Amino acid sequence: MAAVYQSLHRRVSSLVCRLHSTYVRKMRYLNQLKEDDSLCRQAQTSGTFYLFHNLSPFLQKVGKKYLVPQLSAAEMKGILEKLQEAEQWIEKSVLIGCSDEHRPRFALDLGALDKSVIESELQGSFTDLRKALFVVDGKDSPLLASAQSLLRWHDSHQYCSKTGQPTEKNPAGSKRVCHASGVTYYPQMSPVVITLVSSGSRCLLARQPSFPPGMFTALSGFCDLGENVEEAVRREVAEEVGLEVESLRYSASQHWPFPSGSLMIACHALVGAQRAQISVDTLELEEARWFGLQEIVEGLKREPSSSKQDDGSFLPWFPPKQAIAHQLICEWVQQQTA
Repeated sequence: MAAVYQSLHRRVSSLVCRLHSTYVRKMRYLNQLKEDDSLCRQAQTSGTFYLFHNLSPFLQKVGKKYLVPQLSAAEMKGILEKLQEAEQWIEKSVLIGCSDEHRPRFALDLGALDKSVIESELQGSFTDLRKALFVVDGKDSPLLASAQSLLRWHDSHQYCSKTGQPTEKNPAGSKRVCHASGVTYYPQMSPVVITLVSSGSRCLLARQPSFPPGMFTALSGFCDLGENVEEAVRREVAEEVGLEVESLRYSASQHWPFPSGSLMIACHALVGAQRAQISVDTLELEEARWFGLQEIVEGLKREPSSSKQDDGSFLPWFPPKQAIAHQLICEWVQQQTA
């Protein structure tokens, strides 16, 4: 029995090693592309491209599914030739990852070109990212989100904040350099706390006036300079709904491209039953209220299109599974039903 166990252990260890080695090789290759300009330019000739138009990703609908096509460099060249554009457009692309086989993936925004011609040529459409993230396959959502954030960052950092002179993108798009001052700029993310507040058998969800009708979600807000996560959670909950957090715990994190590149840090927060009276900050929120377990379970099943009632009002519904708020809500449900 001991020999069998040792043999099984060696096989599992070997598999883990191979998987780890694949990941390490992939990460090191991506880092090489970011640091070696000539290697990155060479990779652009063999990589695949995700297309955007004014930061909206290109999707193709096949049956009931939405696919995110990856175009080869040759296909990109053909499209640009039909649009009578030079191949220098490829140099505007940004590196967003690579496959396990080390085939690089780039994102390219063709916002200055005719959108209708591209859509007609490729039989698809450029779709608002908020919609795209919730209709494409789960593995594509993070890639589209990070691609848009990086493209947006380059669009808004074309000039040096110190000299006012133009900055230049490196081929991978991992940085911009002002040659006049020697300053190098790197893409940054803004930390945001998103918190599901609960008290006993209830959890608190809220909505802003800009939300789609009927949608409720967890509280969220940007971290202030100098704050840690715990301080940001406590402050946001106090500001938005007038509650004092007794304890909190970290759940997970997610990159989120709205309003730009944000790092969503998800937490659960508890408030005492004796201090659960909500006082809504109407400058931030339209509504906030406590939900019971049954309401949450029903809301998770509800689609936005099915939330409207005959009298014109809307039943509550919650962010879809791609959003980390959905994960927080599901974790709370699991805790309540355990």
